[in-house]
Amino acid sequence: ETPVDFVELKEKNPDIYAWINVPGTKVDYPVLRCSFDNPYYLNHTVEKKKSIYGSIFTDDCNGSDFDDFNTVLYGHNMKNGTMFGSLRKYRDKTFFKKNQYINVYMPGRIMKYQIFAAYVWDDRHILLNFDFGDENVREEYIDMIFSTRKMNANINGDLAVTKDDRIITLSTCTGNDKERYLVQGVLIYDSREQQ
Repeated sequence: ETPVDFVELKEKNPDIYAWINVPGTKVDYPVLRCSFDNPYYLNHTVEKKKSIYGSIFTDDCNGSDFDDFNTVLYGHNMKNGTMFGSLRKYRDKTFFKKNQYINVYMPGRIMKYQIFAAYVWDDRHILLNFDFGDENVREEYIDMIFSTRKMNANINGDLAVTKDDRIITLSTCTGNDKERYLVQGVLIYDSREQQ
């Protein structure tokens, strides 16, 4: 059973459509999507109050069903570790190896992703710069991730990820406007497909 009361959450804010939990980190939050302003939750809380903390959100380049090839979630890299601030732990190779999973909950649905990459990326909007409808682009994108050799990059080369998989990308800032820190997982379990 989904361990999240979505009825209660949606009464608080109907923009909440999922919940993300990353064991080993502080990431345990609702996921929101604003229908009229993509970056609205960059600086608004779940209660729709202005705040530098913002919320965890997706934009309209993705569907709200996690069925796209790459679903990108955004959150601030807060110094106190809240929002996506604790994702910086994935720069440590030991932590990366020990904390491999991302859980996503939706009403009546549970998804589990296994983390295969954590690295610094440039500031390009992934979904606007890659045509993931093209399977060759999907293949090249995956190859590009697995060939990453940057400092602080952790890649699990033992985990097979293909153009036909579904992946999740957790994207946060680094303090440098020209780059982002990404943690990416591949879908390994979807309760909807077990029914």
